[in-house]
Amino acid sequence: MASQKKTMRALQYDKYGGGAERLKHVEVPVPSPKKEEVLLKLEAASINPIDWKLQKGMARPFLPRKFPFTPGASLPTAASTALQQLKAAGVSSFDDGSGDTHGPKNVLVTAASGGVGHYAVQLAKLAGLHVTATCGARNLGLVGDLGADEALDYKTPEGARLQSPSGRKYDAVMHCATGTPWSVFAPVLADKATVADVTPGVAATAKSFLQKVTFAKQRLVPLLLEPKKEEMEWLVDMTRQGKLKTVIDSRYPLSRAQEAWAKSIEGHATGKIVVEMGGDE
Repeated sequence: MASQKKTMRALQYDKYGGGAERLKHVEVPVPSPKKEEVLLKLEAASINPIDWKLQKGMARPFLPRKFPFTPGASLPTAASTALQQLKAAGVSSFDDGSGDTHGPKNVLVTAASGGVGHYAVQLAKLAGLHVTATCGARNLGLVGDLGADEALDYKTPEGARLQSPSGRKYDAVMHCATGTPWSVFAPVLADKATVADVTPGVAATAKSFLQKVTFAKQRLVPLLLEPKKEEMEWLVDMTRQGKLKTVIDSRYPLSRAQEAWAKSIEGHATGKIVVEMGGDE
């Protein structure tokens, strides 16, 4: 019995376009059938219009021309986290609040000029909420431009205590910073407030569990992102309409990705740090 050949002839193209001239005769490995599969020998194949239409780019996935790649890279993690953070705090409508009568009205966003925080400010305003934001002094103007009604320098005494300049109690906190104990939140929270924490540590997780078992009215919710297609489509739509902006802290080519990594570890980025794959070309 003759041994089975390890390779077979095939006709391929490796780029879109080019017509018949782009087709190449190549040798490729013979596939190994898996369990419950059968390997068949192909004796003939027809050419169909769909074959060259696919080569021309038909059904090719694309990013809309009016949607730049850099904001596209920034939305899936940071913007999606901010959206789920607000939903975890009870926000159910983002049409200027007209459809949400039972959700929070006054919210606090910590680290509001950061990657998640700057999206949280904008999304909270889309929901028609009153937003108090904390950030460094150099970014107070930025968070105001993003829609924050009140902005606090977190290094001032009032900012460290998270006190609203108008004396409001917060129905919800979008906590995007680290290292803030519950004792700091407690004095500024409304009776049934929720703190949605995107950087939960062991202490925050333990606090959340304790609140559940004691039926506490105020809640700390550790948040882990769960990617959802419909949310991503909505965020893209909001960006295309100009209702959601991406603030870019810095751009790096792939060859300098280590620098981008180190900058993220340092903290205090304003908006998003982006690595562009074509930046070396």
